[in-house]
Amino acid sequence: MDFSPLIIGAMRLGKWGVNFNTNEYESFINGCLDLGFDTFDHADIYGDYTTEAEFGAVLKKSPSLRKRIKLITKCGIKMVSPNRPEHKVKSYDLSADHIIKSVEHSLVELSTDHIDLLLLHRPDYLMNPEEIAGGFTKLKSEGKALGFGVSNFSTSQFDLLHKHYPLTTNQIEVSLLQRNAFDDGTLDQCLGLGLKPMAWSPLGGGALFKTSEDEMINRIQKVGNELCDGYNCGLDQLLYAWALAHPAGIIPVLGTSNLERIGLAKAALEIKISREDWYRLWTAATGNEVL
Repeated sequence: MDFSPLIIGAMRLGKWGVNFNTNEYESFINGCLDLGFDTFDHADIYGDYTTEAEFGAVLKKSPSLRKRIKLITKCGIKMVSPNRPEHKVKSYDLSADHIIKSVEHSLVELSTDHIDLLLLHRPDYLMNPEEIAGGFTKLKSEGKALGFGVSNFSTSQFDLLHKHYPLTTNQIEVSLLQRNAFDDGTLDQCLGLGLKPMAWSPLGGGALFKTSEDEMINRIQKVGNELCDGYNCGLDQLLYAWALAHPAGIIPVLGTSNLERIGLAKAALEIKISREDWYRLWTAATGNEVL
């Protein structure tokens, strides 16, 4: 399944962010569609287990909207929350039973009959890949989830599950502040398998746009702002372009609720950063030239 080249993250749309009401959610969704972005990234835990239902209220109000969008959601983290009083300790649960129940609950919350892509939010130390594959098979056969992937999995954890059920992506943290995926084999694995990774927090959680005493951030800001003049873009657009330049086909997950910023991010799709400039930013981040 093809997803939009930039994915709209839902984490900050509700209680954990701007706290949209139903009309604001609807305006935001339609605004994203007008910009050409139809893929929305959720997780059951967002907003202390409330954001899916708030988003779903829009689809319940305007059912035709569902055919125009693609829904990603994640499960597997069990947060301690008043909305889940049965959870006594924060934990991970990737048992087939929990995965299936989580999806069925998300379907109700999101007012839909299927999830386009289900991601396992975090690896579970007790996960059994055969059991997970069985849960995926059941959900697929019932039409409740159309595709499956993972989030924050190591290469060995990905391989372990991929051998039992074909995965479509690994959603990982990627930015100039978080570069592990370039060295730990994660992006190599996606490239080798022909799977596009999704990148959460591609702008480093906003830290790169604030005054800081961190030398790494200051180096990135200095070099980045110098390069922005040549590319006629903002620092946020340059950082997206830096991630988009990787041949694995990284799909950034945007964390903003501001349609203007999403429009600016769209323009980054047209920026073709040179190889030397890519490495100038890498060198700024690491503080050392490559060996």
